[in-house]
Amino acid sequence: MSESSLADWAAVVATELGIKVDFDVDQVLDLASVAAHNIERPAAPLTTFLAGFAAGQAGGSAADVVNAIEAASALCGRAGAGTEGRGRH
Repeated sequence: MSESSLADWAAVVATELGIKVDFDVDQVLDLASVAAHNIERPAAPLTTFLAGFAAGQAGGSAADVVNAIEAASALCGRAGAGTEGRGRH
């Protein structure tokens, strides 16, 4: 699926869920990739869900989304280095 198709899909899902969200699809996909590679593959959807939930709890602004993604990505990086979590694939 192309990047524009994913952005379109995200817009469809957001509409269906009755939410408005401003985010960069690539940032979410990058977070999923970091989680999958540094933790294990099933961590990708779980990590992105939790980052999104945290962003929503923080207020849901674009900055809240970026902050949550950056925090989760940093945690995944530490876990991959063996300082947090399991760090396995």
